[in-house]
Amino acid sequence: MSFIDEKITSLHNGLVVSCHVDEEEKEAMPELLAYFVRAAERGGAVGIRIEGIENVRSIRPRTGLPIIGFTQGSYEDGSALITAGMNDVEALLEAGADIIAIDGTKRKRPDGSDGFLFFEQVRKRFKALLWADVATFREGIRAAESGADLVATTLAGYTPGTQTSDYHTPDFALIHELSKSLTIPVIAEGRIWNPEHAAEAIALGAHAVVVGSAITRPHIVAQMFTNALKVPHHHQH
Repeated sequence: MSFIDEKITSLHNGLVVSCHVDEEEKEAMPELLAYFVRAAERGGAVGIRIEGIENVRSIRPRTGLPIIGFTQGSYEDGSALITAGMNDVEALLEAGADIIAIDGTKRKRPDGSDGFLFFEQVRKRFKALLWADVATFREGIRAAESGADLVATTLAGYTPGTQTSDYHTPDFALIHELSKSLTIPVIAEGRIWNPEHAAEAIALGAHAVVVGSAITRPHIVAQMFTNALKVPHHHQH
Protein backbone atom coordinates (compact mmCIF):
# COMPACT_ATOMS: atom_id res chain seq x y z
CA MET A 1 0.00 0.00 0.00
CA SER A 2 1.58 3.28 -1.04
CA PHE A 3 1.35 6.05 1.50
CA ILE A 4 -1.34 8.55 0.55
CA ASP A 5 0.17 11.96 0.08
CA GLU A 6 -1.36 14.70 2.23
CA LYS A 7 -1.38 17.06 -0.76
CA ILE A 8 -3.66 14.65 -2.60
CA THR A 9 -5.80 14.19 0.51
CA SER A 10 -6.14 17.96 0.89
CA LEU A 11 -7.82 18.15 -2.53
CA HIS A 12 -10.62 15.77 -1.50
CA ASN A 13 -14.11 17.02 -2.46
CA GLY A 14 -12.60 20.38 -3.23
CA LEU A 15 -12.32 22.91 -6.02
CA VAL A 16 -9.08 23.41 -7.93
CA VAL A 17 -9.04 26.62 -9.95
CA SER A 18 -7.15 26.59 -13.23
CA CYS A 19 -5.76 30.12 -13.43
CA HIS A 20 -5.34 31.08 -17.02
CA VAL A 21 -4.47 34.40 -18.60
CA ASP A 22 -5.35 34.89 -22.26
CA GLU A 23 -2.97 36.17 -24.94
CA GLU A 24 -4.71 39.56 -25.03
CA GLU A 25 -4.04 40.04 -21.33
CA LYS A 26 -0.37 39.01 -21.40
CA GLU A 27 0.93 42.47 -20.39
CA ALA A 28 -1.07 42.34 -17.18
CA MET A 29 -0.02 38.72 -16.63
CA PRO A 30 1.67 38.65 -13.20
CA GLU A 31 -0.89 40.93 -11.53
CA LEU A 32 -3.83 39.23 -13.20
CA LEU A 33 -2.59 35.77 -12.32
CA ALA A 34 -2.01 36.82 -8.71
CA TYR A 35 -5.52 38.29 -8.65
CA PHE A 36 -7.09 35.05 -9.88
CA VAL A 37 -5.14 33.01 -7.34
CA ARG A 38 -6.24 35.31 -4.53
CA ALA A 39 -9.84 35.17 -5.73
CA ALA A 40 -9.67 31.37 -5.83
CA GLU A 41 -8.33 31.27 -2.28
CA ARG A 42 -10.98 33.68 -1.03
CA GLY A 43 -13.59 31.48 -2.67
CA GLY A 44 -12.38 28.42 -0.81
CA ALA A 45 -10.35 26.63 -3.50
CA VAL A 46 -8.11 23.78 -2.32
CA GLY A 47 -5.60 23.94 -5.18
CA ILE A 48 -4.43 25.97 -8.17
CA ARG A 49 -3.55 24.76 -11.64
CA ILE A 50 -1.04 26.96 -13.48
CA GLU A 51 0.63 26.85 -16.88
CA GLY A 52 4.25 27.85 -17.36
CA ILE A 53 7.46 27.71 -15.37
CA GLU A 54 7.68 31.48 -14.77
CA ASN A 55 4.05 31.64 -13.71
CA VAL A 56 4.52 28.83 -11.20
CA ARG A 57 7.61 30.61 -9.88
CA SER A 58 5.79 33.93 -9.49
CA ILE A 59 2.76 32.40 -7.77
CA ARG A 60 4.61 30.00 -5.45
CA PRO A 61 5.45 32.57 -2.75
CA ARG A 62 1.91 33.96 -2.89
CA THR A 63 -0.04 30.84 -1.97
CA GLY A 64 0.13 27.94 0.44
CA LEU A 65 -2.24 25.88 -1.71
CA PRO A 66 -0.89 22.96 -3.75
CA ILE A 67 0.09 24.06 -7.24
CA ILE A 68 -0.55 21.72 -10.16
CA GLY A 69 1.94 22.91 -12.75
CA PHE A 70 2.27 22.18 -16.46
CA THR A 71 3.77 23.66 -19.59
CA GLN A 72 1.97 24.04 -22.87
CA GLY A 73 3.69 22.66 -25.95
CA SER A 74 2.06 21.52 -29.16
CA TYR A 75 1.59 18.44 -31.28
CA GLU A 76 2.49 18.51 -34.93
CA ASP A 77 -1.12 19.28 -35.84
CA GLY A 78 -0.97 22.35 -33.63
CA SER A 79 -3.16 21.03 -30.82
CA ALA A 80 -2.03 21.65 -27.25
CA LEU A 81 0.43 19.21 -25.69
CA ILE A 82 0.56 19.31 -21.91
CA THR A 83 4.12 19.22 -20.50
CA ALA A 84 6.17 18.25 -23.52
CA GLY A 85 9.54 17.22 -22.12
CA MET A 86 11.56 15.90 -19.21
CA ASN A 87 13.25 19.29 -18.76
CA ASP A 88 9.80 20.88 -18.33
CA VAL A 89 9.04 18.50 -15.48
CA GLU A 90 12.34 19.32 -13.80
CA ALA A 91 11.90 23.08 -14.24
CA LEU A 92 8.31 23.03 -12.92
CA LEU A 93 9.40 21.15 -9.80
CA GLU A 94 12.28 23.54 -9.31
CA ALA A 95 9.86 26.50 -9.69
CA GLY A 96 7.74 25.12 -6.86
CA ALA A 97 4.96 23.00 -8.39
CA ASP A 98 3.64 20.33 -5.99
CA ILE A 99 2.06 18.17 -8.67
CA ILE A 100 2.99 17.92 -12.36
CA ALA A 101 0.24 17.53 -14.96
CA ILE A 102 1.25 15.54 -18.03
CA ASP A 103 -0.56 14.63 -21.23
CA GLY A 104 -1.44 10.96 -20.79
CA THR A 105 -3.17 10.45 -24.14
CA LYS A 106 -2.11 7.93 -26.75
CA ARG A 107 -1.23 10.63 -29.30
CA LYS A 108 2.24 10.63 -30.83
CA ARG A 109 4.44 13.37 -29.40
CA PRO A 110 6.77 15.30 -31.71
CA ASP A 111 9.70 13.24 -30.33
CA GLY A 112 8.00 10.04 -31.48
CA SER A 113 6.95 8.75 -28.06
CA ASP A 114 3.33 8.56 -26.98
CA GLY A 115 1.86 9.77 -23.69
CA PHE A 116 2.18 6.43 -21.93
CA LEU A 117 5.83 5.96 -22.80
CA PHE A 118 6.70 9.49 -21.75
CA PHE A 119 4.74 9.09 -18.54
CA GLU A 120 6.63 5.92 -17.66
CA GLN A 121 9.95 7.66 -18.27
CA VAL A 122 8.98 10.57 -16.02
CA ARG A 123 7.77 8.14 -13.35
CA LYS A 124 11.13 6.34 -13.38
CA ARG A 125 13.05 9.55 -13.05
CA PHE A 126 11.08 11.65 -10.57
CA LYS A 127 9.57 10.98 -7.17
CA ALA A 128 7.14 13.84 -7.77
CA LEU A 129 3.35 13.59 -7.70
CA LEU A 130 2.18 13.06 -11.27
CA TRP A 131 -1.25 13.93 -12.61
CA ALA A 132 -2.28 12.46 -15.98
CA ASP A 133 -4.56 14.48 -18.25
CA VAL A 134 -6.52 11.95 -20.32
CA ALA A 135 -9.36 11.88 -22.84
CA THR A 136 -10.67 8.30 -22.69
CA PHE A 137 -11.32 5.45 -20.28
CA ARG A 138 -8.48 3.32 -21.73
CA GLU A 139 -6.04 6.21 -21.35
CA GLY A 140 -7.08 6.64 -17.71
CA ILE A 141 -6.45 2.96 -17.03
CA ARG A 142 -3.10 3.07 -18.82
CA ALA A 143 -2.06 6.20 -16.93
CA ALA A 144 -2.80 4.50 -13.62
CA GLU A 145 -0.79 1.47 -14.74
CA SER A 146 2.04 3.81 -15.76
CA GLY A 147 2.30 5.19 -12.25
CA ALA A 148 0.04 8.25 -12.23
CA ASP A 149 -0.89 9.49 -8.76
CA LEU A 150 -4.06 11.14 -10.10
CA VAL A 151 -5.98 10.91 -13.36
CA ALA A 152 -7.93 13.89 -14.73
CA THR A 153 -10.55 13.96 -17.51
CA THR A 154 -9.09 17.24 -18.84
CA LEU A 155 -8.74 16.24 -22.48
CA ALA A 156 -12.07 14.47 -23.04
CA GLY A 157 -13.62 16.19 -26.03
CA TYR A 158 -10.34 17.70 -27.19
CA THR A 159 -8.55 14.83 -28.93
CA PRO A 160 -9.17 13.17 -32.30
CA GLY A 161 -11.88 10.61 -31.65
CA THR A 162 -13.36 12.34 -28.60
CA GLN A 163 -14.65 15.56 -30.18
CA THR A 164 -18.11 16.43 -28.98
CA SER A 165 -20.89 18.71 -30.11
CA ASP A 166 -21.51 19.72 -26.51
CA TYR A 167 -18.80 21.77 -24.83
CA HIS A 168 -21.18 22.94 -22.15
CA THR A 169 -21.52 19.61 -20.39
CA PRO A 170 -18.76 17.64 -18.70
CA ASP A 171 -18.10 14.03 -19.68
CA PHE A 172 -20.00 12.62 -16.73
CA ALA A 173 -19.88 9.06 -18.09
CA LEU A 174 -16.08 9.12 -18.23
CA ILE A 175 -15.80 10.68 -14.75
CA HIS A 176 -18.07 7.96 -13.37
CA GLU A 177 -16.41 5.03 -15.17
CA LEU A 178 -12.91 6.04 -14.15
CA SER A 179 -13.94 6.77 -10.55
CA LYS A 180 -15.51 3.32 -10.32
CA SER A 181 -12.58 1.51 -11.90
CA LEU A 182 -9.47 3.18 -10.48
CA THR A 183 -8.11 3.04 -6.96
CA ILE A 184 -6.23 6.33 -7.42
CA PRO A 185 -8.11 9.65 -7.28
CA VAL A 186 -9.95 10.74 -10.41
CA ILE A 187 -10.17 14.47 -11.01
CA ALA A 188 -13.11 15.89 -12.96
CA GLU A 189 -11.75 18.53 -15.30
CA GLY A 190 -13.06 19.99 -18.52
CA ARG A 191 -16.31 21.71 -19.51
CA ILE A 192 -17.47 22.30 -15.94
CA TRP A 193 -19.48 25.49 -16.22
CA ASN A 194 -21.55 25.70 -13.06
CA PRO A 195 -21.72 24.58 -9.43
CA GLU A 196 -24.31 21.92 -10.29
CA HIS A 197 -21.87 20.25 -12.71
CA ALA A 198 -19.18 20.30 -10.04
CA ALA A 199 -21.44 18.77 -7.40
CA GLU A 200 -22.59 16.10 -9.85
CA ALA A 201 -18.97 15.15 -10.62
CA ILE A 202 -18.25 14.63 -6.91
CA ALA A 203 -21.47 12.62 -6.53
CA LEU A 204 -20.24 10.38 -9.38
CA GLY A 205 -17.05 9.64 -7.48
CA ALA A 206 -14.56 12.35 -8.48
CA HIS A 207 -11.96 13.17 -5.82
CA ALA A 208 -11.91 16.85 -6.77
CA VAL A 209 -13.09 19.20 -9.50
CA VAL A 210 -11.05 21.58 -11.65
CA VAL A 211 -12.74 24.67 -13.04
CA GLY A 212 -10.92 27.06 -15.37
CA SER A 213 -12.75 29.18 -17.93
CA ALA A 214 -15.96 29.58 -15.92
CA ILE A 215 -13.91 31.36 -13.24
CA THR A 216 -10.83 32.84 -14.87
CA ARG A 217 -12.06 33.75 -18.35
CA PRO A 218 -14.70 36.38 -17.68
CA HIS A 219 -15.04 37.22 -21.37
CA ILE A 220 -16.20 33.65 -22.09
CA VAL A 221 -18.70 33.83 -19.25
CA ALA A 222 -19.92 37.20 -20.53
CA GLN A 223 -20.27 35.67 -24.00
CA MET A 224 -22.43 32.85 -22.61
CA PHE A 225 -24.81 35.41 -21.15
CA THR A 226 -24.77 37.43 -24.36
CA ASN A 227 -25.55 34.35 -26.44
CA ALA A 228 -28.41 33.41 -24.14
CA LEU A 229 -29.91 36.86 -24.65
CA LYS A 230 -29.74 36.54 -28.45
CA VAL A 231 -32.20 33.66 -28.45
CA PRO A 232 -35.55 35.00 -29.64
CA HIS A 233 -37.98 34.96 -26.72
CA HIS A 234 -41.71 35.08 -27.01
CA HIS A 235 -42.88 37.75 -24.64
CA GLN A 236 -46.29 37.64 -23.12
CA HIS A 237 -48.16 40.86 -23.52
